[in-house]
Amino acid sequence: MSPVARDLAMFPGAITDVAGLRVGHFTDTRRPTGCTVVLCDGGATAGVDVRGAAPGTRDTELLRSENLVEQVHAVLLTGGSAFGLDAAGGVMQWLEERGVGLSVGPARVPIVPAAVLFDLWVGDASIRPDAAAGRAACAAVSASAPAQGSIGAGAGASVGKLFGIERAMKGGVGTASITVGAVTVAALIVVNAVGDVFDPTTGAALAGTRGDDGAPRRSTAAFARGELPAGALAGMATTIGVIATDARLTKPQANKLATMAHDGLARCIDPVHTMTDGDTLFALATGRSGIDGHLGVIGALAAEVTTRAVLNAVRSATGLAAPPLPAWAELQPSPNR
Repeated sequence: MSPVARDLAMFPGAITDVAGLRVGHFTDTRRPTGCTVVLCDGGATAGVDVRGAAPGTRDTELLRSENLVEQVHAVLLTGGSAFGLDAAGGVMQWLEERGVGLSVGPARVPIVPAAVLFDLWVGDASIRPDAAAGRAACAAVSASAPAQGSIGAGAGASVGKLFGIERAMKGGVGTASITVGAVTVAALIVVNAVGDVFDPTTGAALAGTRGDDGAPRRSTAAFARGELPAGALAGMATTIGVIATDARLTKPQANKLATMAHDGLARCIDPVHTMTDGDTLFALATGRSGIDGHLGVIGALAAEVTTRAVLNAVRSATGLAAPPLPAWAELQPSPNR
C-alpha cells in the first residue's frame, strides 16, 4: 500500500472480533459527550497501564498483578472528566441485575474498571455521563463491530490542543483487529490527546494543531521553530482504550500487554503521555481461543492495532461548529477537484 493510499484507508477489524466481548455506546443528545462500555461475557483476565500524568480512573489499583481480583466483567470508557466516573455505577447495576459479578459473601459485585477523558470544553459542562448513561451503553451492547468516530466516549473528543482549543481538531473512537492463526488481538481507543495524530508511515499530521492556513501540523515542529504553546490545563486531554485478545494470559501478562500497547500510541501521537494527558490502556484476555499467549508476539500486535485504532478514530470523526473543531475528513480535497 502506498503512503497516500494508507493515509486514506480505514484499517479492518474491531475489538468485537475477540470472542466474548461486546461493545455498546451511549451518546448524549444534549451536548457532545457519552460513554462506551466493553462487556466481557464470562469475565476476562485484566491489566492496566496508566502513562499520562493527569488520569481519571476507577479500580485501576485493583488490577495490579499482586492484588486479589483476576478478572473483570466490563470496562467503561467515558467523557465528562472525573464526573463521568459515575457512569460505571450504572454498568454495575446493569450487570448485577443479570447476576454477573464476583461472589462476595451474600452479594455479587461486578468488577468494572473505568477511565475518563476531558470533554467539558464543548457545550454545557454540567451535562456529563451518569449512571443512567452507563446503563444505556450496556443496553446498546452488540457483538457486531461498533460504530467509530464521534460517538460514545468519543463524542466530545478533540486533539491537538497545545496551541489552544481554538486551533484543535476533532477526535473520536476507533477500533481495529488482527488475527494470526487462531489468535486475535484488537483495540478500541478513544482519542482525546493534547498532542497531534500523525501517520507513522508518512509523518504527515492527520489531526492536530492547525496552523495559520487552517491545516493540521506537528506541534513539536512548531516548538523547534521557537513557537510557544498556550497555557495548558491539567487533565485537559487523554487517550484511553482497551486492548484485547482471545489468548490465555495471566494477570501479570495482561498488565505487561497494556504496557506494550502504549508503544502504539507513541507511534502516532506526538507528544504523548504528557503532564496534561491521562493516557490509560486496559488489557483484556478472554482465553476463548484456548491458546496460551506468546506475549512477545501478542504485545507487538497490540501496539500495531492500537496505532490502527487511533488512525481509524480521527478518520471517522465528525467536526463540531462550536467550538470550531474540524475533522480530518472535512479537510481532505474534494474528489471532484
